Amino acid sequence: MELAASAQAIESARGRLRGIAVRTPLVPLEIPGRAQPIHLKLETLQPVGSFKIRGAGSAITAASREQLAHGVYSASAGNMAQGVAWCARAVGVPCTVIVPEHAPAAKISAVERLGAKVVRVPLARWWQVMVERRYPGMDGLFVHPVSDPNVIAGNATIAAEILDDAPDTDTVLVPFGGGGLSCGIALGLRARGSVARVFACEVATAAPLAASLRAGKPLAVERTPSFVDGIGIGSLLDEMWPLASTLLGGSYVSSIDDVARAVRFLAERAHVIAEGAGAASVAAAMADGVEGKHVVCVVSGGSIDLSKLVTILEGGIPA
Repeated sequence: MELAASAQAIESARGRLRGIAVRTPLVPLEIPGRAQPIHLKLETLQPVGSFKIRGAGSAITAASREQLAHGVYSASAGNMAQGVAWCARAVGVPCTVIVPEHAPAAKISAVERLGAKVVRVPLARWWQVMVERRYPGMDGLFVHPVSDPNVIAGNATIAAEILDDAPDTDTVLVPFGGGGLSCGIALGLRARGSVARVFACEVATAAPLAASLRAGKPLAVERTPSFVDGIGIGSLLDEMWPLASTLLGGSYVSSIDDVARAVRFLAERAHVIAEGAGAASVAAAMADGVEGKHVVCVVSGGSIDLSKLVTILEGGIPA
C-alpha cells in the first residue's frame, strides 16, 4: 500500500475539501517559560470539532458513485466516526461506524445525531477491524481512520495552511493516535519544501511510538484507560511504522496530570475547549525540552464529555 501522499495528491485533496473542511486559524499563545509564543492550529473549529473531517472528506469525495452505492463505514473511537458520518450525510449515503465499548458518550451522541448507525464492540475486536480493514456483513466503502491514502492526503492539507500563515514554522507538535495526522502533516510539509520537524505527542498511559522508536522496531505497550481517549491505543499499525519512524522527529510523552493541566490552560488562557488528545501537543509544549523557535501545536479535537471537562477545570483528573 502506497501511503506517501504526493504534492499533487495533497493539492487535489485540498480542492475537494473546499466547502467541507474549515480553513482553521493559527492563534498565538504565550506559555510561561518560553521566550516565543507558540501557535495553536485550532482544528477544534471544524464542523465536527476535530481534524477528522479532512481525512473523511478527502476519502469520500475521492470515491466514485459505484464505490458509495452501498454506503460507507469506518472504525473509530469517536472523532473519525463523526467525520465520516458528517460527510456521508452531505453526499446522501448511509453510514455505519464500529466503535469500541469505551468510546465516550459525547462522541457517540454526536455520531447518532448525524444519522449514522453505531455498532459497539470490545476494544480487541475493534482493533481487529482496524488491522483487517473490514467488518463481517458490511459491504460499503470502508474508510480507514488512519492509513487510507486519501485520509492521509486530507490530513496533509493542515501543513499547507500552517505554512501559508507561518512560513517560518520550524517545529510542529501533533497528537499521536495511529499516526495518520502526524505523518500526513510531515508529508505535507515536505511537499512544500519545508524543513520543519514534526514530533508526535503521546500520553504516558499508552505511548507505543516512543517505545518503538527506542527499540528501533514496532512494539506493543500496556494501555491504561484514561480520559485521554482519542490517542493511546497501545500498538502501531504495521503499515504506519515505516512512515512514523522516518518522517517524525521523535515522540514527547506527557503524564495524565500534564494533559489535564494543558486542557485547563487552554480553557483559561486561550478560551479553547480541547479534549485530552487534542491538548497533548500543548502539554508537550508546556514541558521543558521542546526545541524550536517557531512552534505550532495542532489542537486536534474538542469533543470532551462535559462532566470530565468540569472535573478538569476544578483541578481534578477524570476517572
